[in-house]
Amino acid sequence: MVCNRCILVVEGIFKTAGIEPESVTLGKVTLKEELSGIQKDSLRQQLEKVGFELLDDKRIRLIEQIKNRIIELVHHHNNRLKVNLSEYLSSFLKHEYSYLSNLFSESEGITIEKYFIAQKIERVKELLVYDELTLNEIADMLNYSSAAHLSTQFKNVTGLTPSRFKALKENDKRKPLDQV
Repeated sequence: MVCNRCILVVEGIFKTAGIEPESVTLGKVTLKEELSGIQKDSLRQQLEKVGFELLDDKRIRLIEQIKNRIIELVHHHNNRLKVNLSEYLSSFLKHEYSYLSNLFSESEGITIEKYFIAQKIERVKELLVYDELTLNEIADMLNYSSAAHLSTQFKNVTGLTPSRFKALKENDKRKPLDQV
């Protein structure tokens, strides 16, 4: 799940199935009691119909938590980290960063850092499309050391400079967050 609408959809599926979740947050549903096999199968089918999946494997759930933490940080908190990403993930997920990094890379085929950069670039694209902030303001918002650093990273990832991106109206080609 990557947005508040996703949370509402998932909550609705659980409630329709007669299951009252304790909480539903990005990527996680907390239940009061264990589900039966039939309930899990039914929920799995309903979630898949709307593009979600029910994750039972702890490693897969951990990877999803890493992704959701990064998405939330970049897209909902404008990357306002007081510590570095590795410390943030380790403290939040209660695992050594080296374990998280190896697990993520093995499963996703990219490093956590590259995933983080990809999310930041998608956020930059979004902010460029809105055309309300200067490149310097975007760089500051997303903790880049300078607009030049942001531009270099943007070009390395997209093949375009931020100004060229805006000129070409590439905003139609933005990816959904769960596909970055």
